[in-house]
Amino acid sequence: MPEYSWPDEGPGFVERVRHAWAATRHALPVGTRVTGVVIGRQPFGVFLRLTGVPDAIGLAEIVGMPADYELPEIGVVVEGKVIGHAEHNHQVRIGMVGHKDVPE
Repeated sequence: MPEYSWPDEGPGFVERVRHAWAATRHALPVGTRVTGVVIGRQPFGVFLRLTGVPDAIGLAEIVGMPADYELPEIGVVVEGKVIGHAEHNHQVRIGMVGHKDVPE
C-alpha cells in the first residue's frame, strides 16, 4: 500500500457528498464529537468516513498537531470534533481529540 492515497469510496461518491452537503452541515455542527475511519492519507492530513453520516467526508489536517505526530493508517478509527465546514469542497473539518487544538 502506498504511503499516501486519496479516498476511493466508489462511483458517485463525490456527487453524493455534494448532494448531501446541507444535511451534513445540519447533522454535524461545529463542536460535534465524531468518530471516523481513515479512508485516505496525504502529507497534510487524513480523510475520514464519518460514523453515522454515510455521505459525508471529514478531513483532519495535521496543522496544530505535535511535530512528531504520525498520521493514522487506512482503516484506523479516530475520534475528533467538528471544527468547521469547507464549503468549496464539501468537507467537514475535524480536529482529532487529544491534540493541543482539540480538548478531550
